[in-house]
Amino acid sequence: MKLIERLLYLRQLEGLINTPDIKIITGIRRSGKSKLLGAFSDYIVKTDATANIIYIDLTKIKFEHLKEYHALNDYIEEKYRDGVNNYLMIDEVQLCEKFELAINSLHSDEKYDIYLTGSNAFLMSSDLATLFTGRHMEIHVYPFSFKEYCAYFDIGSDYDAHFERYIKLGGLSGSYTYKNDSDKEKYIRDVYDTILIRDLVEKYRLGSATLLKKVAEYLMDNVSNISSSRNISNILVANGTETNYKTVGSYIDHLCHAFVFYEARRYDVRGKTYLQSLSKYYLADTGIRFAVLGKRNMDWGRMLENIVFIELLRRGYDVYVGKLYQKEIDFVAMKGNEKLYIQVSDDISGEETFRREVEPLLQIRDAYPKILLARTRHEESDYEGISIIDIPRWLLG
Repeated sequence: MKLIERLLYLRQLEGLINTPDIKIITGIRRSGKSKLLGAFSDYIVKTDATANIIYIDLTKIKFEHLKEYHALNDYIEEKYRDGVNNYLMIDEVQLCEKFELAINSLHSDEKYDIYLTGSNAFLMSSDLATLFTGRHMEIHVYPFSFKEYCAYFDIGSDYDAHFERYIKLGGLSGSYTYKNDSDKEKYIRDVYDTILIRDLVEKYRLGSATLLKKVAEYLMDNVSNISSSRNISNILVANGTETNYKTVGSYIDHLCHAFVFYEARRYDVRGKTYLQSLSKYYLADTGIRFAVLGKRNMDWGRMLENIVFIELLRRGYDVYVGKLYQKEIDFVAMKGNEKLYIQVSDDISGEETFRREVEPLLQIRDAYPKILLARTRHEESDYEGISIIDIPRWLLG
């Protein structure tokens, strides 16, 4: 399989070298966590000539004897060297039973710079505080961005012609090695099914795999629509599925903890307050939607909105759905003192559509940047202080 340099994540890891945290690489299955750990190990070799790297891949037979936490601890201690930086890197750490006991003990000695990857079933964000008694830092990995997709396929200036293909195929790069679309889609469905069954149903002993799939498919079919567990449960019950809003809410939480979906809460732009009621949910990758649902109820505008939302998360923003009086702003993105107001549209060539998209932005009275992202296929322009940017160009920027 072809590899590309994922500089965004490598830079994050480089910035954490020799900090006292346990560094944990998280993300949806098959997003490239193991490859990233390997690339980071290569970086250490090149930049720290005397480094002692203890690299353990628990999927390899030669490390099978380390799947017991005492054995893991003893092996690492034997490999320790005085007078140099000792880097401990463990891939698929959950394959060692009670791994957290060994990791916490090693971390308390303050001798190792520790980096871990593992299955979502064991290293979900919601579990980390319970597993690790010391400080930990997440490096969250997303599927390939459009920029990474273009790098993988050596796409140059003709990127616009490939953008629709990226929307359908998505960023789970393991699918790229297959030649025909049906095999690509089967790969993505297999990843998705593994998350639902192994990471969620089996680990949490959920009562119904069928109900979990129905909730997930409803959220896929309603990406960018305001949703609530009560509304979803009412619709499912009306269609003959026995459930209730508490169960649906619990299943949505599990899907988010496994990084299949991400929640976007609402933000009152005028009152500068976060609203607790109702949210939107976005898929980790649009390729999942096409592999599972095909072209049913297809809405390109909502898929573009999904891609922009994930890209904003990838760039380190906290992202909310904006509410301004009775109008909605697709995204309010915040990072430190930075704030962006963003509208997303497929086609703004019609006057009515254009006015509908810019009107909420024009009503915002503060001086933070206002952006309309659309498939313009042109260079960036300005309308009364609103930057109008072609979506593929923004994604590549």
